Amino acid sequence: MSDRKDAINRDQAKLLAAAHRIVVKVGTSTVTGPDGSFHAQRVQPIVDSIARLMAKRRQVVLISSGAIGLGRGWLNLHRSRLDDLVTKQACAAVGQSLLMNAYKELFDPHGVKIAQVLLTDEDFSSWSRYSNLRATIERLLGFGVLPIVNENDTVSTKELESRPLGARKASFGDNDRLAALVMSGLDAEALILLTNVDGLLKKSSRSHSEPEESGLIPLVTEVTPALRSLAAGPSAGGRGGMLTKLEAAEIAMNCGGTAVIANGQVPEILDRIFAGEPVGTTFQPSKRLRGKKRWIAYAADVRGRIVVDQGARQALVAGKASLLRSGVVRIESHFASLDVVSILDEKGTEFARGISACASSENEAASRILVRRDNIVLLEVP
Repeated sequence: MSDRKDAINRDQAKLLAAAHRIVVKVGTSTVTGPDGSFHAQRVQPIVDSIARLMAKRRQVVLISSGAIGLGRGWLNLHRSRLDDLVTKQACAAVGQSLLMNAYKELFDPHGVKIAQVLLTDEDFSSWSRYSNLRATIERLLGFGVLPIVNENDTVSTKELESRPLGARKASFGDNDRLAALVMSGLDAEALILLTNVDGLLKKSSRSHSEPEESGLIPLVTEVTPALRSLAAGPSAGGRGGMLTKLEAAEIAMNCGGTAVIANGQVPEILDRIFAGEPVGTTFQPSKRLRGKKRWIAYAADVRGRIVVDQGARQALVAGKASLLRSGVVRIESHFASLDVVSILDEKGTEFARGISACASSENEAASRILVRRDNIVLLEVP
């Protein structure tokens, strides 16, 4: 078993060392201090490492949280004031310019040009906007520019609104998932999620009378329910947490990429990751969804819900059939032609998504097929 794990670790080290296109996400706990100020001392080493990666002809996209925290600090607001959605949006409006100015000051000495990319949920829910977003970032990378991406919290509320932990989302609601979707859309080889802990930690106890010990999980080949149970809730000052990082890493794995959760406060952490050192928790690539199917599974906004019978479920899971109206038990929410729809079994479990071939209001004589086989993506069911 040890030899097998060593071989897997070597393979992952090679993949990271060879990665050409990289998405790096830094969280609020790294970017800002407790008082809401920009923490240049923590961010500077990350900036230096990104500049070194770019000097080696690697393409990097930076996903950065911190705008709301910076805005709160600049406005001298207590953290409790952020319970109000409009106040969060106002803080974001103030903080975005502060964030970009701070990054510009740090990247200027390296000669690295930066560009701000603010996104909303709609940039991922529309296939045409999703394609345009990719084209724009591709052009920036071609110019040798570092895109710095964040959600446009001033106009979008999706990330600011709470949701039940573990609930499946159509698009993004935190910067961890946003980073994974950007990685997916750009076909990047690596996703690095920098946080304030060393990676995914496990807990074990030798006896009931002895204290628990925690240890780093160095390699993940599958995101299981047991792993999800180790995840904590949102971090102080941030909106994510280990659970959202697990979700982001799983998207990266399913897109054929390598993900790493690591401590952004460790000196030269990015250099060490891409030198192939065993730091943080590395997530091994698994299956590779491509093109529009990847968009259907992760980025698209689900507009309709279709419940199907067991026979239809088996036919879809076997991968040989389109979804016919004859297999539909009921339509729970209506949709138009070319909308992305959620496909559920009779227990209410979503197991697939697809692009509708017709509107739900059309009768069976007009269209017997609701979703064609080549527009269906099967989902991992927890």
